[in-house]
Amino acid sequence: MSDQVTDAGFKDRTRVDEARDALREAVAGIDRTESVPLTAADGRVVAERITAERSVPHYRRAAMDGYAVRAADTFGASDRSPSVLRADDAVGPERAARVHTGSELPEGADAVVMVEQVEAVGDDLEVFDAVAEGENVAPVGEDVEQGDVLYEPGHRLRPSDLGLLKSVGVDEVETYDRPSVGVIPTGEELVQYDPDLGEVIETNGLTVSRYVERWGGRAEYRNVVTDDRDALRAAVQRDLTKDIVVTTGGSSVGERDLIPDVVDDLGEVFVHGVALKPGHPVALGVVEETPVLMLPGYPVACIVNAVQFLRPAMKWTENAAVPPHPTTEARLDRKIASEPGTRTFARVTLESRDGERVAIPTRASGSGILSSVAQADGWVVIPDDREGVAEGETVAVQDWEWSA
Repeated sequence: MSDQVTDAGFKDRTRVDEARDALREAVAGIDRTESVPLTAADGRVVAERITAERSVPHYRRAAMDGYAVRAADTFGASDRSPSVLRADDAVGPERAARVHTGSELPEGADAVVMVEQVEAVGDDLEVFDAVAEGENVAPVGEDVEQGDVLYEPGHRLRPSDLGLLKSVGVDEVETYDRPSVGVIPTGEELVQYDPDLGEVIETNGLTVSRYVERWGGRAEYRNVVTDDRDALRAAVQRDLTKDIVVTTGGSSVGERDLIPDVVDDLGEVFVHGVALKPGHPVALGVVEETPVLMLPGYPVACIVNAVQFLRPAMKWTENAAVPPHPTTEARLDRKIASEPGTRTFARVTLESRDGERVAIPTRASGSGILSSVAQADGWVVIPDDREGVAEGETVAVQDWEWSA
């Protein structure tokens, strides 16, 4: 690692995509699985192929309110020359039975005449519309047939998926275990409450641990570890039982930025310094096959790197794809400057003006201004090969805060 940095700072910075590719190589998918009740399976990742245990519908059912009939008995029916059928509880030659949407189709029936096309005259029914065999009837398996493959391993279950699974007779699913993440805040200046002069309230560990939970993992939010090599070494080693270890703070190249050297002594740091803003002093490594992500101490830089590296690492660990962030197109209110070769994440708020969505860059853009990201509606990602974005340009605002 020592050839990547100098006393004055970073010698070079790895491109974001290259850093993420390197991290992908260090992340192994877990093989731990558990059987989860359907009611608790929302957001879980399927570990085994799921097939339909029964057809939906599992019986022929009426698709409309009306009368179940034999289609042949309605041939030629019209407004001027209706077919006349007998109202009955059963269906047979020239006999019809009342049905409601979703009810079982009576034996002998092969179609349903909509109630609007039928007029009762005493015990008889005048049918004013001819129907074809199968019309207004949902056959067995119209939605799903028994044995159909519904989901393959790696699919993340959604509420609509749970409804479908319940309909086909599935009441529990085999899913991958949730990724476990040790979150270790570091820094001798950090306290949890009531800071004195020179002390700072610890927020990064709390924030990151809550993102871990939102992104489907199980976070172990540790106590603050001071800037001491032995203490940092012990903290990292303690959490090597986790799927991922995350530290916050102390990831740059200053005298008190010890964690990259500690991790490199225990294993390997393969990225130190990434071409993104805010938050280039991030480090990525591995110790005993456990990925270690060393996030910067400035709050906004910490969040940006957590979204860019921790979120995908958790998805890979869970054997799932990394879903894209939802975006909103908007017109940029004023220009955003950026450095070519660096991927910039510019915080913006959104508002409507004359029916148009407008993205307004936040005035406070420093990586230590936590309120600037907490009060933003998203960020605009300026690609590495661009030198800023002009005022009035249409941009995609990433709503990273609400993506799972």
